[in-house]
Amino acid sequence: MIAAFSQVLQIPLGDLCDVEGGNSAPQGEQYFCNGTVPFVRMRDLGRYRKTTCLDQTDQKVNDQAIRSKRLKIFEPGCILFPRSGSVALNHRAVLGTRACIVSHIGILQNFRANIVPRYLYWFLVSYDMSQIAKQTTNLDLVNFSDIRRINVPVPPLEEQQRIVAEIEKQFTRLDAGVGSLKRIQAALKRYRASVLKAACEGRLVATEAELARNENRRYETGEELLQRILKDRRERWNRKGKYKEPMMPHLPADEELPEGWAWASWDQVALSQNGRPFRSAEYQRSGFKLLRPGNLHISGKVVWTNENTRYMPQCRADENRDLIVRGRELIMNLTAQSLRDEFLGRVCLTSKDEECLLNQRLARLTPIIILPEFALYLLKAWHFRRFVDQLNTGSLIQHMFTSQLAEFTFPLPSLAEQQRIVAELERRLSLIEHIDAVAIKTVERVARLREAALARAFTMREIDR
Repeated sequence: MIAAFSQVLQIPLGDLCDVEGGNSAPQGEQYFCNGTVPFVRMRDLGRYRKTTCLDQTDQKVNDQAIRSKRLKIFEPGCILFPRSGSVALNHRAVLGTRACIVSHIGILQNFRANIVPRYLYWFLVSYDMSQIAKQTTNLDLVNFSDIRRINVPVPPLEEQQRIVAEIEKQFTRLDAGVGSLKRIQAALKRYRASVLKAACEGRLVATEAELARNENRRYETGEELLQRILKDRRERWNRKGKYKEPMMPHLPADEELPEGWAWASWDQVALSQNGRPFRSAEYQRSGFKLLRPGNLHISGKVVWTNENTRYMPQCRADENRDLIVRGRELIMNLTAQSLRDEFLGRVCLTSKDEECLLNQRLARLTPIIILPEFALYLLKAWHFRRFVDQLNTGSLIQHMFTSQLAEFTFPLPSLAEQQRIVAELERRLSLIEHIDAVAIKTVERVARLREAALARAFTMREIDR
């Protein structure tokens, strides 16, 4: 434990080191071609928010830029901090290599004899720059004159070193704990994917064929269920013209079906409906909820928050009764910026009391006879994600269409087996969600512990070991 300090001076930051800005960024590819000196930009600081040493950057300037633009080169050990940007103002880093630095980054260097640089670094990590930032036209900006006036509590050098050692020891422990939690979360993600895969391949629970054989009884096979679905589908046909037969499944050559299962196409077992555009100019503070892609959560649930909820006038719901989404309905997102986050093709099941309007870029999926919960897990498993990835249009915005979804081929078990699969999946996934929630809360608590440790250090209180 570090004892409370007896001799602490409040010294302006400008009296402890030199405070200056970097260089204007060279404009032109010729200044970066075959470059050797790292050029530190604002985005580089963001990557090193949790790391003290910055020694790698995406761009490097060459000798031509250094000479013609008269770029200053800064030495390792400088403390870097952003001077602008509402989100990034509290990012910090210590320069780990000789580098050029962009002008929107502040640099502390040439430290005086009465200050330990690492002590000053940790003080700046604890200091909230937003309290001295001034609002400009487009962003928050910190002036050098205000930075130089920041009062730094400066104890004797020996005590500064003890504070640095204690902070870094505690943070090393916290980092190790967070690393373990991140590995647990990664393992949970892999386990979740493997459980979904096993469920959709007939390996999660005993098949209906096995149980029926052991109990000496007959059962409805997947093929028999499919025929029942197709009969129901034909009976539901209420469109004009001749009944359109659904697409036949594309039978995989390299996959074997579990006993009692059948290959089916999505077009055979479900109906699809696209949403329609509603004008954002009509959004209001209350009224009838409008379901949009942002409401579809990765967990498979529809989530409403103050930030993502939009309302339409009641008259729009009255005019579009066919677009009202209610409880236990499947909704799929049809548009995304990329394929990385599995947002394209994301599927959610609405809660039992849901009532909202179906907006454009979404589709309502209505399974015939098969359980909506089974369909949800089927469309969140590996087979469907692989199918979506193969639909890449190559454009900046990724799209998929219900006509493409109709071609998705999957193994179909009996209804009784679907019920057992869903029950076992929900049991396992609830355990995964519980463990993950504990891990998330613990990571958040670690962040608060960091802040508390720094606050105790620089208000000159004791730091517990």
